[in-house]
Amino acid sequence: MRKGKSMRPYAMGGLALLLVIGLSPGPLVARMQTPPAAPAAAAAEATPTMSCGDCHDQAKAFGTNPHARGKATKGQVVPNAICESCHGSGTAHMEAGGDKTLIYKPIGVVGANKTCLTCHDINTDRIARQSGQHANSSAVNCLTCHAIHSAEPRSAHLLVRSELALCSTCHATQVASFRNKPFAHRLGRGGMECSSCHEPHGRPQKPENLRLTSANEVPCVGCHSDKRGPFVFNHGGVAQGECTTCHDPHGSSNARFLRRSNVMQVCIECHSPITGNTLGSQPPSFHNLTTARYQNCTSCHMAIHGSNRDPQLMK
Repeated sequence: MRKGKSMRPYAMGGLALLLVIGLSPGPLVARMQTPPAAPAAAAAEATPTMSCGDCHDQAKAFGTNPHARGKATKGQVVPNAICESCHGSGTAHMEAGGDKTLIYKPIGVVGANKTCLTCHDINTDRIARQSGQHANSSAVNCLTCHAIHSAEPRSAHLLVRSELALCSTCHATQVASFRNKPFAHRLGRGGMECSSCHEPHGRPQKPENLRLTSANEVPCVGCHSDKRGPFVFNHGGVAQGECTTCHDPHGSSNARFLRRSNVMQVCIECHSPITGNTLGSQPPSFHNLTTARYQNCTSCHMAIHGSNRDPQLMK
């Protein structure tokens, strides 16, 4: 500012305005000095609900169970309603500090009928859960083979054990053949199991509880499709769909799962000159079955499962 000259009026007014603003508490200062009000939600915070997983480790891991698929919260917790669908209401059980008498535990045939068959009561032309071969009874029921909480980790369908080990508890003879015979299907080692051929919940009238194909054929042709046909000239056993007439599917000491040690013994059971009650024709008179030349039938009759060219199944 030059000496001898007074400050301009607009400059004096600006200084006065700044002084007034600085000395008076403005809206921003007032807001900073006023303590924030406590949120109403915090005051009315609800008491957290008890969960089955708070006490039961099985409930904590139930999120990976097929019965809870899509029901887990953040991949960890399943709603109590999932547990209650089988065990009943757990409110009184929790309030009583875990009193076991206040919660339902499915056991045996009664538990299977009350819980499992509430949802899995399926009846078709091939499957009958109520009246099938393994229908609920005191000896065998749903909970004999299936474990909802403690299933075998590597087995499908929540089985209590691997399929071969489970079936062996009742069908020991057949399972022993798979394990001990030199010619047997490799169950449990190549994607093939007992249920590949048998329907465990099948109707009683189905032969051997076989799991038939969509064309109502025996399960053998599901893998051995080249033996299916149709052939112009069918072998009798193939025409009737009875592969087990010649082969033992559970295992054999003979090559090709044959029921007899050599081919002639298998063939002569139907093509026999001894009795007339046979499925096939008798060998012609020049077949001297005492000689090695005629004892290996498939040396000439090579198309043993059927032929499109020769009625004698020679080619």
